[in-house]
Amino acid sequence: MSHNTPTRSASSEIRRGTLSALAAFSIWGLAPLYFRAVGDVPPFEVVAHRVLWSLVFLAALIAFVPGTGRFSAVTAVLRQPRLAGVLALTALLIGSNWLVFVWSIDAGRLIEASLGYFITPLVSVLLGRLFLGERLRPLQQLALTIAVAGVGWRIWQLGALPWIALFLAATFGLYGLLRKRAPVDAVGGLFIETLVTAPLALGWLLWVASRGELAFGSSLRVDLLLPLAGVLTAVPLMLFTVGARRLPLATLGFLQYLAPSLNFLLAVFLFGEPFDHHQLIGFVLIWGALALYTVDMVRHSSNQRAGR
Repeated sequence: MSHNTPTRSASSEIRRGTLSALAAFSIWGLAPLYFRAVGDVPPFEVVAHRVLWSLVFLAALIAFVPGTGRFSAVTAVLRQPRLAGVLALTALLIGSNWLVFVWSIDAGRLIEASLGYFITPLVSVLLGRLFLGERLRPLQQLALTIAVAGVGWRIWQLGALPWIALFLAATFGLYGLLRKRAPVDAVGGLFIETLVTAPLALGWLLWVASRGELAFGSSLRVDLLLPLAGVLTAVPLMLFTVGARRLPLATLGFLQYLAPSLNFLLAVFLFGEPFDHHQLIGFVLIWGALALYTVDMVRHSSNQRAGR
């Protein structure tokens, strides 16, 4: 009985991490629907509201919801300069990622943004190999090779580096690595990240308001929608952090294909962005890699259960 307890505990942690990550990626995948609804608000203002309302939402969680952390724990983290510095860096990474993503939706370039999040698992695999010593099984290596081919085809088809895609992949991949290594709970860590960027967000809104260009307050619809940015930002990031702390970075990266797949479907079938057969080839290669990787994970999990 005692021999199986650690295995069951580890399996439970992996299951919790997987479900949390899938929920986070589902929310991110459908997030463009929200950003289209506030499409008449400039991207910088949307991101500023994301930061400030996230801070309010997280502060309420810590203050009133048991088990989500304590302000004393947040203070303890802020007293550790190195850890606080890491969270300041992750705050800048995720903030810049938000800004480019929101701008891409506003500019009608969601397909290119979705490509960025398809590339992110490649970055996660590379970072996991370089910094965490994670190794890939043969079938996983084949899946990665096919995915690289799909991304390479897309870059060749464009004839230029897709800067939106590469920027989103690099910033989010680094964010995932740093949050995986940082010994901070999901709510407390995210609260510190938003606390770090809150002065910048508030300063931007005050400057825009002084010019008479603030969208907030212009209509009831906008005033009701913008505060939701806090919930839609904080909840998936907390879920993502739960997943990142419990799953190998390579597994986390490939689960992330769910979000750009949903982004892609929204861009093509709902937003009407142009999509031709050249683009389809690249996406089919990437989806095939995901299918192959999933088969390997299922097979490996079955072998582990059979070997107990």
